Formats: sequence, C-alpha cells, structure tokens
Amino acid sequence: MDTYAALNEPGVGWLTMIIIGLLAGWIAERVTASDQGLLANLLFGLIGAFVGGKLAEFAEVPVFGFFRTLIAATIGAIIVLFVWRRLRGR
Repeated sequence: MDTYAALNEPGVGWLTMIIIGLLAGWIAERVTASDQGLLANLLFGLIGAFVGGKLAEFAEVPVFGFFRTLIAATIGAIIVLFVWRRLRGR
C-alpha cells in the first residue's frame, strides 16, 4: 500500500486531516477571538487547510506531515475566519 494519503500529503490520511482541521479551527478561533462551535471549527479548519496548502504551494514551501500541515491549516483558517468576519460585518 502506498504511504501517500489524501491530498497528496505523506502520512496524512482522512482521519488525521479531520483532527488537523479541528485543531486548526480551534487555534484560529482563539487567535481571532471569535466564538464558533465545534462544527464551525472543523469547517473553518478544513477549508483553512485547503487555503493554507494552496498558499504554501504558491510560495513553494513544502507542506507534509502532521505539524507542517497543522501550521498551514491554521494560517489558512485564520485567513478564512478573517475574511468570513469581514463579509458578515463583525
């Protein structure tokens, strides 16, 4: 079986990506001082993982493994939360 998992990240599977999404959403919630629920944290974290991964790809920064993916997802989630709050007018 190939060690490459979802999103072409070595060692990061779907369950790990959900955990990373939850952690990234929670960290982004704390950094931006917003009050979201568990499901919103998961959604913002998973969307942030996509955004952070694309930003890292654009900047030519390799993102692989748990911690690098968590950092990219957290940065992406903070950006997504910032944009979300601006669009909602809060």
